[in-house]
Amino acid sequence: IWRHGNLDWPDDEIPPDRATPAVRQSIRKAFRRIWRQQGQPDFVVEKTCANALRVPFVDAVLPEARYIHIVRNGFDIVASARKRWRGELEVPGLPYYLAKARYAPLSDLPRYAAPALKNRVAIKLGRQEHFDSWGPRFAGLDALSDAPLDEIVARQWAACVSSSDSAFSGMAPGRVFQLRYEDFTSDTQGSLAQITLWLETPRDEDALMSAATSVRASSVGKGQAAAEALPATIKSVLEASMQAHGYLGQE
Repeated sequence: IWRHGNLDWPDDEIPPDRATPAVRQSIRKAFRRIWRQQGQPDFVVEKTCANALRVPFVDAVLPEARYIHIVRNGFDIVASARKRWRGELEVPGLPYYLAKARYAPLSDLPRYAAPALKNRVAIKLGRQEHFDSWGPRFAGLDALSDAPLDEIVARQWAACVSSSDSAFSGMAPGRVFQLRYEDFTSDTQGSLAQITLWLETPRDEDALMSAATSVRASSVGKGQAAAEALPATIKSVLEASMQAHGYLGQE
């Protein structure tokens, strides 16, 4: 949905001036369809991770949007994202890709399907260790093709956090709710209650309790344990964003 009309832009850092009337109409039409399919709820929750690199573009398309900014320990991100780059999904692969494909405009599907299939086959045959690209494509990613995977993942995370921080700093406070992933997993029901209060929407404690049961905290801290093995060059990539969000110095 988000790249329709901008498929030829080299990365996911699509600038707001690329939100032409035709692009805005196409994206908004897609979300109206989802809204109707979901029974016309008060809010549609959208969590495409690449949007972290193009918040001003998203805002140009959906100026009425409100943002929940979830930040996480960079060491944990490196540990988690490297699995995705290697094609190690935590869910069955085919249903995962079919679920994503259902939202892509039909004319765009070949542009996504061909590279994904090529990468999957190459990894299965042992011709390459990871995807050419997974997740948010930041400016400069292609220049890192020969870099260690941990460095690519670290730079990806740092680019997303830095870009989001910059964009949200210029927004009215009431439009952005910042939440630490670790706090969310340790008190999911309480965090959801805070979000409903911020959204000024009715709170159903039974619904919040039910939603909280699906959240796991098992991945929290896994990257921290392996952080000592990361080279200093990779730690330096993570340092500024981790410092900004109070993670450095934590055990």
